[in-house]
Amino acid sequence: MRPSLPRELHDLLERGRDRQLRLAVTGLSRAGKTAFLTSLVNQLRHAGLEARLDLLPAARQGRLLGARRVQQQDLGVPRFPYDQAMAALDAQPPRWPEPTRGISELRLTLRYRPSRSGLFGGETRQLTLDLFDYPGEWLLDLPLLGHDYLSWSETQRHDGGSERAALFADWQAAVGDLDPAEEVDEARLAEIAERYATGLRAAREAGFADLQPGRFLLPGELEGAPVLQFFPLPGIAEADRDTLAALPAESLYATLARRFRHYQQHIVRPFYREHFRRFDRQIVLVDVLGALNAGPERFEDLSRALSRLMQSFDYGKRSLLTRLFAPRIDRLAIAATKADHVTPEQHGRLVTLLEALLAEPLKDLRFADVPVRALSLAAIRSTESREVNQQGRRSPALRGTTFDGESRLLFPGEVPDRLPRADFWARQGFAFTAFRPLPREPGTPLPHIRMDAALDWLIGDKLP
Repeated sequence: MRPSLPRELHDLLERGRDRQLRLAVTGLSRAGKTAFLTSLVNQLRHAGLEARLDLLPAARQGRLLGARRVQQQDLGVPRFPYDQAMAALDAQPPRWPEPTRGISELRLTLRYRPSRSGLFGGETRQLTLDLFDYPGEWLLDLPLLGHDYLSWSETQRHDGGSERAALFADWQAAVGDLDPAEEVDEARLAEIAERYATGLRAAREAGFADLQPGRFLLPGELEGAPVLQFFPLPGIAEADRDTLAALPAESLYATLARRFRHYQQHIVRPFYREHFRRFDRQIVLVDVLGALNAGPERFEDLSRALSRLMQSFDYGKRSLLTRLFAPRIDRLAIAATKADHVTPEQHGRLVTLLEALLAEPLKDLRFADVPVRALSLAAIRSTESREVNQQGRRSPALRGTTFDGESRLLFPGEVPDRLPRADFWARQGFAFTAFRPLPREPGTPLPHIRMDAALDWLIGDKLP
């Protein structure tokens, strides 16, 4: 449902005055998008009161008066479930909010005093902040826009001896003897496609990130539709392109290629056009620690998925005209989440590792002169920092409560300050423990690490 014309005109004027900002919170599955958005809204709602936002100048100086949720622009998109997320965090014992399973939006109006008073003094201004949330699984489809069926099939080849390939063994057994030229059997095609989707779901549960097509993981209303019944064909190569293109329309290859094109044009492209091309700012959340904990193959898989994803966004500096008519992302944050799962002196290493993980995309962004910042954060803290006495020395540690209610004091290990080598994996130098959110008094802001730094980078220049 499109917004009304008067509201569209109002938003156009606000964008022209630089008083409206569209912020995308993106990241792959389990990176913490729901927690980040919940904390962002919570911190801004408490900004004029007791929120700890010292790294956001407008808040530190007492100029940020707070935020209010208002009616969003697109009434056909579900509202981000902030109240449900807070109810989960306020439960006894507290629990993590349910992850994103569809598109959602939220609009905030921020009120602040400018640092330089106007003619009459005491003036206040407003900034409209539109927040966008999407399932991480759907993001994985954006790189498909750069492929046709043949080239995509080639990208999906994996080492047969790998952990990931073992999860697709059932599909591999069914697809191995297929002939691209054979006449398609719809029932058999649907069965093999379901085996492929089952492999994708198993790989997600095992901690892998580079999983396409993403809608196979969260099909929604498309479940059972032929558009979700395709898969890559092993054994086909670019050298066979002309031969494959000449196959009849009822052949297996032509059918799979046709469904891939339909998926591209009717599922992925509208999603990109209607949503991702509208963003002004973006934060990409990355669960680096989870990948470290899962092992080398999953860590490399995360790197590959992120590199592909970063190429799908439209980055560049904005002028007044581009802000109004052709918006592009003009500022980017890349954040390693769950920083509260390592001791404070490890946070710098976590940022360095994140930058190493995204070295190539960061080079391209900086070459394009796009402002980008890497940081580590915990949107909602689940641990407290402690020191323990070990053989006469004070050593850092973390205390948290596991999901079975056990209070634990531990040192999770050291984060490498470069891409892990074989010796790191051999000694299993990092152990990730999942904790409940920290309890807190009702009505108080959520405890966090560096949410104020993220807010300063993403919106601080809009609160002059």
